[in-house]
Amino acid sequence: MTTEELTNNVLKALDEIRPFLNSDGGDITLVSIEDDKHVKVRLEGACTSCSVNQMTLKAGVETTIKKFAPQIETVVNI
Repeated sequence: MTTEELTNNVLKALDEIRPFLNSDGGDITLVSIEDDKHVKVRLEGACTSCSVNQMTLKAGVETTIKKFAPQIETVVNI
């Protein structure tokens, strides 16, 4: 998979999860993909102060990204 294909797959994953975040007043932005394995995202809006944002990140965002791009090893919020 090329870097461009990987980026497109990660963006597709974020598009899939975005409606759930939007419904709670939040959003997510892709910041970077490093070494084709590590994704950095920025949780925005209500997600920045949400007490369960780390759970959302791991259970929702990371799982969805790995479904679209299995080679991704980590997803972190910066």
